[in-house]
Amino acid sequence: MVDVEVTSLAASTLGAVWWQYIARNWAMASMFVTFLFIWTVSYLILRKYVRLMLNIIRDTPPPLAMGPRDFERIDGERVAFRAFDNLNLCGMLLRGNHGGAPRGMIIFSHEFSSDMYSCARYCRPLLASGYDVFSFDYRGHGESSHEPGYQPRQWPSEREVNDMLGAIAYVEELLEREGRPPEIGLFGISRGAGAAILASVNNPRVKAIVADGAFSSDTVLEHLMKRWAYIFAKVRFVYENHPPQFWRFLRWMLFRECRRKLNCTFPSVRKALRGMSPPRPILFIHGERDSYIPVEQSQLLYEAAPGPKSLWVVPGAKHNQCVIVRPEYYALRTVSFFGEYLAAVPSGGKLTGKAAGAPSPRTPAPTVSAESQPRAGIKPAAR
Repeated sequence: MVDVEVTSLAASTLGAVWWQYIARNWAMASMFVTFLFIWTVSYLILRKYVRLMLNIIRDTPPPLAMGPRDFERIDGERVAFRAFDNLNLCGMLLRGNHGGAPRGMIIFSHEFSSDMYSCARYCRPLLASGYDVFSFDYRGHGESSHEPGYQPRQWPSEREVNDMLGAIAYVEELLEREGRPPEIGLFGISRGAGAAILASVNNPRVKAIVADGAFSSDTVLEHLMKRWAYIFAKVRFVYENHPPQFWRFLRWMLFRECRRKLNCTFPSVRKALRGMSPPRPILFIHGERDSYIPVEQSQLLYEAAPGPKSLWVVPGAKHNQCVIVRPEYYALRTVSFFGEYLAAVPSGGKLTGKAAGAPSPRTPAPTVSAESQPRAGIKPAAR
């Protein structure tokens, strides 16, 4: 009985002390409760919006990509190889018109929902100029294996990076068997361009990269979040007058939800470029009228790249349409770029990098005048 009375007295005393503390610090307590309420409501609203964005990411298809029926058939030596995480992939090796020693080896990285045959649209001039091209199907595309439980998305994940790493390893072994320098060029389109950059960050054997329609998942998702917030959000504070930190936090929430629901991560191409060692020459290409991935996305990557680098914005071109709008100049730009930075042959050959005689990619064709317009021009290569 005494113990019960002591316990009751202690509890009442503690309660009295607590209420005295609240009475003396009522302003602080009310501020804390208000902050907790606002934070909870805001978090629930943002979480609902993040789920909406995730559904849009999961269910909205990207612009239609070109498939095998859109190209003249191109065939090469069919090969099977493994991704870095051991998944079975398919590819093909296309031999260039050497007329002697080969000029170099280029790995083609196709866009989302396409396949290895799309290299026909982009790589015929390279083949005619003496370059060998290795093109392959990413997982879940074409003839390559599908990974159980993984659905490819229009943004490069760590799975696509593993596929590109496997392709690079296969080509390195091929060059070694043929007694050729282990020097590789990468040619990527849209998502494939991002995967190519991510896979090359710490691989010095990648000597040059062409990135057409490239983007970084973090910056492009932030751009899309702002667009979708304006369209879908019923509460104005979700999209009005927010500092950059707000959108970064929202982006972090979305990426966390992606890891949980989509079973993948989307590495930042922009951050990868900043950490690229050693720096590699990169030619960025982007369509001026690209409404899916705005041209500003390539400009952000251009600014992040350590150099040498150049950016060519193609007037009138939409997403992945630069090669269609300006096919002749596209061929000149890509062939001359690899001619300056990649053309290498075994000792005793005639072609050695810049001595290959290809025109500089920083020198536009004299008959092309539209490329010098303010927003539709070429940023010169930065050293």
